[in-house]
Amino acid sequence: MDFSSQWISVPGADGAFDAYLTLPRSGHGPALLLLQEIFGVNAHIRSVAEQYAADGFMVLAPDLFWRQGRRLEFTYDAADWERAAQCMQRADVAQAQADIGAAASALRATPGAAGRLTALGYCWGGRMAYLALANGHADAAVAYYGGGIQQCLDRADDLRGPLLLHFGGRDTHIPRDAVRAIAERLGEREDVEIHLYPEAEHGFNCSHRSSYHQRSAAEAHGHTLLFLSDQQ
Repeated sequence: MDFSSQWISVPGADGAFDAYLTLPRSGHGPALLLLQEIFGVNAHIRSVAEQYAADGFMVLAPDLFWRQGRRLEFTYDAADWERAAQCMQRADVAQAQADIGAAASALRATPGAAGRLTALGYCWGGRMAYLALANGHADAAVAYYGGGIQQCLDRADDLRGPLLLHFGGRDTHIPRDAVRAIAERLGEREDVEIHLYPEAEHGFNCSHRSSYHQRSAAEAHGHTLLFLSDQQ
């Protein structure tokens, strides 16, 4: 096995919460803060953590819905989708960002963590990764189909590091106008990279979902690894 994983406790401003720590076989590497979809730190997010640990990264995935229930995780059927959406609606973004800051500090302090810290997020977590960069919790950020980033473009001037964005050309959750607005606001910055995958739907990176698109996921993973290597 090229990684080892365990749940750890992270001290936060209003209580401790759990986070899934995955280490490469070497026990050291660049720091990667993995931010969940609305489905929690579920099997998919844990598999992503393990994938990046196998790539040599120190990965920490905080449980950002902990105030609503410890280690909540959902599948992708209709009932769980509704429950996950309710969790997202109830989540306080400011509290989530405070937790992300605490998790970032915990990851930086983990023996073996080196280099700049990158926030990597999916869907809701993609927006959280964008805001983590704007709030100074991360040195760089990657967002896969980050829903709602178009509503946070007033924070664009607060971005103080490189940003990589992945979008699906067939994503019905993120309108093409939203992607266009993001590209118009950020696309000319030398430290922002935007990729659009024409055949991909929302959630194209998740092999647990019917929207999984292997080629787009492979291309995006390659772009992400190259981006991450540039941060070290």
